[in-house]
Amino acid sequence: MEFKDRVAWITGASSGIGEALARRLAGLGARLILSSNQEDELWRVAKDLQGAEIRVLPLDLADFDSLPGKAVDALSCYGRMDFLFNNGGITQRALARETDLAVDRRIMDVDYFGHVVLTKAVLPAMIRQGGGHIVVTTSVLGLMSVPLRSAYCAAKHALHGFFDALRFEEWQNGIRVTLAAPAAVRTDISINALTKNGGVYGKMDPLIAGGISADECARQIINAVVKGREQVIPGRGKGKIGVLFHRFFPNAYARLIRRTEVV
Repeated sequence: MEFKDRVAWITGASSGIGEALARRLAGLGARLILSSNQEDELWRVAKDLQGAEIRVLPLDLADFDSLPGKAVDALSCYGRMDFLFNNGGITQRALARETDLAVDRRIMDVDYFGHVVLTKAVLPAMIRQGGGHIVVTTSVLGLMSVPLRSAYCAAKHALHGFFDALRFEEWQNGIRVTLAAPAAVRTDISINALTKNGGVYGKMDPLIAGGISADECARQIINAVVKGREQVIPGRGKGKIGVLFHRFFPNAYARLIRRTEVV
């Protein structure tokens, strides 16, 4: 698959995996649309990628009413949409019983519904042009669960349910879907996590600190897209083993998690 002159829209492009995807895709000659709710950081990324063809389109994934209009703006940038990288998201660090419902809703809005709204908004244009590729950054926690992340796990599980179904529905229309479920990646995701009342966690998890780089994660995601893979689990072996352990030995996995201190 050639990325040169192909149009890619990336949400969550102001940092972490989204920024790394932008850098790699720019190097491959893609025409980029960069989005997040951090406009200053988007312009920083765009400035760093001088020479690439880039449009900056700030948005808030939780502002559903504005997203169809943002999709119209994105489609008007280059007249088509070849790739939609649904990448933006937030997580949490709190017990389910102590978490305000507003926090649960915020995470579901950003991590699930925002991506669904954007996808539905660009899907008709992709079908009219003969196809397109939707890439969704979920998490290994969309395939298994751990404590203190109940809403995050729920949102990531929901992404797998929705986009697996969408893949089957739209295959004949040339729509391809790749679900990327990273294990630990060194980003600020835990630092920016929400606490039980919506505050900022402000700490780097040891597991996250020991993960692969965002650039390596982006490399693995793009490689999966090139190969037409339906799912990829970027990361080191431990995360992938955890997914298999959960799938084939769920009772043993539950006993292990109960004995493990998860932060």
